[in-house]
Amino acid sequence: MDKVTLNIDGKRITVSKDATVFQAAKAAEISIPHLCYRDDLKPTGACRMCLVEVEGARTLVPSCSYPVSQGMVVRTDTPRVMKARKLILELLLSDHPFACMTCEKSGSCKLEDYAYKYGVRSSPYDGEQHHYPIDISNPFIGRDYNKCILCGRCVSACNEVQRWEAIDFIGRGFSTKVGTAYDRGLQESPCVFCGQCVEVCPVGALVPLSRLGKGREWEFEKVETVCSYCGVGCNLTLHVKNDAIVKVTSDRHSPVNKGKLCVKGRFGFDYVHHPDRLTYPMIRENGKLKRASWNKALNLVATKLAEIKGKHGPDSITFLASAKCTNEENYLLQKFARTVIGTNNIDHCARL
Repeated sequence: MDKVTLNIDGKRITVSKDATVFQAAKAAEISIPHLCYRDDLKPTGACRMCLVEVEGARTLVPSCSYPVSQGMVVRTDTPRVMKARKLILELLLSDHPFACMTCEKSGSCKLEDYAYKYGVRSSPYDGEQHHYPIDISNPFIGRDYNKCILCGRCVSACNEVQRWEAIDFIGRGFSTKVGTAYDRGLQESPCVFCGQCVEVCPVGALVPLSRLGKGREWEFEKVETVCSYCGVGCNLTLHVKNDAIVKVTSDRHSPVNKGKLCVKGRFGFDYVHHPDRLTYPMIRENGKLKRASWNKALNLVATKLAEIKGKHGPDSITFLASAKCTNEENYLLQKFARTVIGTNNIDHCARL
């Protein structure tokens, strides 16, 4: 039997026998809080926020990793479950700075959302707290270990999605944290600065350095676009404030890149606002570059190509295609070279 039927909060749900309780609840539009779970990562059951009550089970179980079974009865909102979730939040916040007013992640922090939902304003558990220095030693990612809740999302993303295995849990007990081998900087690890760890972090432990002090999450306008660095066509979401790009994310439901980006796509947007960037055509007249219209610039290029072809022949002209263009655009360039100019002198920057 490929399907099983279970009962969650009084709803009868039929799902695949390989599904988890969390997935079944999601299919029934029943919300279960979670910090470590993402549907593109293997479930780890690390945060325990998704605990639910299963009839016949002695203890509460993590719904993200607990498999469904035929006839299972699940409750997601009993007093026992709510009390356990509140306890987990209080334990997490016992070693977490209450700095939401100045945190870069405020407004999109899942820990902040759940603390509000469950009415956790402080932690009754006093004890030793970490006071790590904030790490901004690399060019792209700021790491604040004091805000890390050890959910393991960044580790899973690096190991399972990007497969670079640059970070993992290091230390033991109270000294456990996420780091590189021998706790070195990211530059000394296999990290390629794709930023996938930043993308999946549910709190303010990992943030792009480009957005530090640039505004609150709810102030950013989100603009969907396509990455301009190569011809793959990865989808980008630009977070914009005052007509300036603050950070870049990507929708994980994008059909092209599934939310994954390279270092250029995620962090290499500073050229957009660079003062040296050309935003209009320029023509050299009397030894000086002057602004021109597109029609004037294109007519000049067409005239010069015709002159060179007429004087020196078509093979005196060479074309270089670009990886920043789409396959269709590169196809048109080679067709222009061969059918209009009449030369096979065309190469591509990524050929080697």
